[in-house]
Amino acid sequence: MRQFKNLKRMEEVNTFVNNHELSFLYISRQGCSVCHGLLPQVQTMMEHYPKIKLGHIDGKEYLREARIVQMDEFNHKVSKVYYGVLG
Repeated sequence: MRQFKNLKRMEEVNTFVNNHELSFLYISRQGCSVCHGLLPQVQTMMEHYPKIKLGHIDGKEYLREARIVQMDEFNHKVSKVYYGVLG
């Protein structure tokens, strides 16, 4: 399973995003059961996209759309970006 690089400061986030053609930031918070339950699913899905660099931020949630993430739809969106950039 692919691992996420822990990013703690905004400078690290900016450097991470700027230094990789494709990057994905997973933002979660300790004690969030939805965040922690979803993480292994995202890690498994990202196995299909090896050129995406993975970053993780322990942060605070400011906006929540739903507690349920449709992984098929999410995978489709990531695939469009991935192949759109890489061809």
